[in-house]
Amino acid sequence: MAELAVDGIRCCVFDAYGTLFDVHSAVGRHRARLGEQADRVSELWRRKQLEYTWLRSLMDRFEDFWVVTGHALDHAMETCGVDDAALREDLMQAYLGLDCYPEVPAMLARLRELGMRTAILSNGSQTMLDAAVASAGLGDAFDAVLSVDALGIFKPHPSVYQLALDRLGVEAGEVCFQSSNAWDVAGAATFGFNVVWINRFGQARERLPGEPAAELRSLEGLPGLVSGA
Repeated sequence: MAELAVDGIRCCVFDAYGTLFDVHSAVGRHRARLGEQADRVSELWRRKQLEYTWLRSLMDRFEDFWVVTGHALDHAMETCGVDDAALREDLMQAYLGLDCYPEVPAMLARLRELGMRTAILSNGSQTMLDAAVASAGLGDAFDAVLSVDALGIFKPHPSVYQLALDRLGVEAGEVCFQSSNAWDVAGAATFGFNVVWINRFGQARERLPGEPAAELRSLEGLPGLVSGA
């Protein structure tokens, strides 16, 4: 595991989905309507959502994350034999207001007290990210909310991580990047960020280039980690 360069960190940049926001909370709100298929739909929805971003990037056929999310849901519902247009619409709307993980508000407030700049860097469309941030009451918690929309390609392409440097005016070594997605951890670490893997579910590491500088089970310990406390 790489070493976290605490003294040089000027800002904390966060992945959104799975890191700040619980991607399974959309299905959780409609679990009764999905019945025994709820967990399978939620898992497949998320898996296809990610796969479609990678494949579209490779094919140079970008669609924004809202479109990709809808296509992934359609695949998941058809695979699981769920044919309900009203439920589909309700699930998509629920994705605009995903629950943030419980430790997130206090963690962000503590980072601000420490004088740390904060930002989101996400595959999500700007509309989706703004809606999620507003729904969680985090509108004043970030210096920037950055979407891949303007680039037309998804993480882990290096140009996405460069976007954070360009917008925040910092060097890669001055960024502490947090993600719960091991593939995103690999991409950000390979780019040159100090990366903290928020390994919420005790997953095995990916066999990819790029090592995290630290690993946490939640974001609660991040302020102490970056402050050296």
